[in-house]
Amino acid sequence: MSIVTQRRIDQLLSRYAESHRHPVNEQIHCVCVPAIVLSLLGLCWTVSPAVSLVVAAAALAYYLSLSPPLAAGMLAMTAMTAVMLVILARLPAGAVLPLSVAVFVIAWIGQFIGHKIEGKKPSFFEDLRFLLIGPLFVLGVLYRRWNIRY
Repeated sequence: MSIVTQRRIDQLLSRYAESHRHPVNEQIHCVCVPAIVLSLLGLCWTVSPAVSLVVAAAALAYYLSLSPPLAAGMLAMTAMTAVMLVILARLPAGAVLPLSVAVFVIAWIGQFIGHKIEGKKPSFFEDLRFLLIGPLFVLGVLYRRWNIRY
């Protein structure tokens, strides 16, 4: 009899999914999680673009340790985010900071509305790693729709 060991990424995504089963909550997360990532990298960008890139690289290294296919998707999403930040940085001086703060606040309000609908508290209240797993959950939703294995 063989024992099948579940991959760490599957365990994390399964635990995360426990509080993200309601379709409306999932849809809200698919919009708000990428917005939060953009806003966080935008806030880092206001310190220095290099800081934003270091933070993104650290997250990507973690993602690579969990799942190379998901890390590849996150690399693409991070590249799109970086392009958006370059465009935003060309707006009048100081525009990235207020936009990032506004997006951050609005997206978190959306997240908490989703969890109110779900009837369960956000996963990161139990484990802060789930702040990094949220983007992988969203990417996993896309991968499943496109029949991509991760």
